[in-house]
Amino acid sequence: MILRRLALATALVLGLAAPARADFEGGFSAYLRGDYATALGEFRLLAGQGHAPAQYTLGYMYASGLGVPKRHAEAAKWYRLAAQQGHAKAQVNLGTQYRFGQGVKQSDAEAVMWYRRAAEQGSAKGQYMLGVMYEKGLGVARDYVRAHMWYDLAAAQNLGIAGEERNTVAKKMSFAQVAKAEKLAAEWRQRHRKPEQAQ
Repeated sequence: MILRRLALATALVLGLAAPARADFEGGFSAYLRGDYATALGEFRLLAGQGHAPAQYTLGYMYASGLGVPKRHAEAAKWYRLAAQQGHAKAQVNLGTQYRFGQGVKQSDAEAVMWYRRAAEQGSAKGQYMLGVMYEKGLGVARDYVRAHMWYDLAAAQNLGIAGEERNTVAKKMSFAQVAKAEKLAAEWRQRHRKPEQAQ
């Protein structure tokens, strides 16, 4: 009886997810063609149902003025909804809105919080931006060791500017500080290894 209910619930969830995925793909296809009116219709519907990728994309459209007037407050609203569900790109973009006070009250501390959430998920952009905040002492105490660590993690994902910034900040550090940063980066990688990488 329990297995039957579990199978029914799984089928229901999968059945509901398939139309959402199809609608998002249709909306994204329209977006790529520049048919923003169709894309907005699809994304608004899905975003209202809590679909994080649609919320993020809707936020991006408002932030960029694609098919709608540029409205940073509206972008922040949609980014926040997606970010709260763990959408890393939305977390980075919301962090940047806080960093520059776009549609929200400027707050480096809030920016750091959102960058950190994305960085901890492995987002190269989140790691890079968190490195910037540590290097400049924005929203956190200036810490070249932490800046180097985050830059190094982002650079390992082929974010070129992160490697350049890591090398620049290393010139301000002692050999021992660089070694500590490299150790912290290695420890972070070890903690965040996927099971298939551990073998």
